[in-house]
Amino acid sequence: MKRELPLSKKSQNFIEDLRIYLFSSGKQWDEIEDVINELEIHLSEAEKNGKSIEKIIGKSPKDYMEMVSNEMPIDYRTLFKSICLIIFGAFSFKVFSDLLAGTLSYSLLEVTGYLAIAVIFIAVVFKGFKYISTISQSNIIRGVLIFVISLLPLLLFLGVSYLDKMISTPTIHFDNIGSFIIGGITLLFVIGISIWAKTGVLIIMIALLTLPDYFLNLTALQYETQLILSMLISFGGIAIYLLILSKLEKSK
Repeated sequence: MKRELPLSKKSQNFIEDLRIYLFSSGKQWDEIEDVINELEIHLSEAEKNGKSIEKIIGKSPKDYMEMVSNEMPIDYRTLFKSICLIIFGAFSFKVFSDLLAGTLSYSLLEVTGYLAIAVIFIAVVFKGFKYISTISQSNIIRGVLIFVISLLPLLLFLGVSYLDKMISTPTIHFDNIGSFIIGGITLLFVIGISIWAKTGVLIIMIALLTLPDYFLNLTALQYETQLILSMLISFGGIAIYLLILSKLEKSK
């Protein structure tokens, strides 16, 4: 287990911001941790001698982050994994949620719209978290920005659904057997991507986003109550899961 070094709150916050910035810049996780560990030692020694954090990182935290990032190579393999997880996650969530509600049916506008949403969301996630890690704002402001980023794909999905009702484009309808086959293929892709990426994040996220709504629909609860409970269970479960992941990473 990693030994915790005595650091001020300001140094701890900068360490976390640097970790997010480097990860959002496509750097390799092990190399990020090596840089973080070395910086922690320098900051700890500086604070023991009564020096401020600015003596190590300079007056501009953003400039220091950019300097460190520029000295590290981009880990295209990890970046590709992250992009695959986001894209397959978005499409898998849509397929499984539709499959639990009935048979599958997708128009040309929906397919192209979902592809566009995946590309937009990937760009916003990487750019957004990179920006958040460099701003000197309260945790409340940062939390609002993260919430907006998280809400973006939902709003875009709703926008595509609205356009699909307004604009008629060729549609592919799948019967029960076809829907089952598509669902099976999607499940195999999800499992394969998870094994390749060596993480169960995708499987757990999809389960937390689809299963609560499905099981609540089987109850006699009112629709509004089902909707509220589904959101609480899904997002609460995701928050707990991400917190556990964060704790496990810090304990390594």
